[in-house]
Amino acid sequence: MNILVIDGQGGRIGRQLVKAIRERFPQADVTAVGTNSTATAEMLKAGPTRAVTGENPVLVACRTADVILGPIGIVIADAMLGEITPAMAVAVGQARAERILIPLNRCENIVVGVAEQPVSALLSGALEELARRMETV
Repeated sequence: MNILVIDGQGGRIGRQLVKAIRERFPQADVTAVGTNSTATAEMLKAGPTRAVTGENPVLVACRTADVILGPIGIVIADAMLGEITPAMAVAVGQARAERILIPLNRCENIVVGVAEQPVSALLSGALEELARRMETV
């Protein structure tokens, strides 16, 4: 299974996702794409199969991903303080992959009806959802 993790800003959410995926599914093919070099460098610390930076890598990686994980902002143009370009949001939204989005209420995007939870709980939920997808492969 080709798993794509997208993150921006400091990359801490992405690093935690990549680390948890590596621990739970060591055989997984994990691509980490940072919207900036800081985010990519942070995710590299968790040991993805490959890591790249920028808009075009998001567009290309979305074409072959089976599952895309990241904060909900990856499907909202201009989210993450402008790091998510309209092209990135469209690529994620139109990808054939299933999307597992983490509902972080930050950067002027509030998800109503979703209870505030610690990031660790949100990441655990995302990993459980990924595990269900991995079982069907």
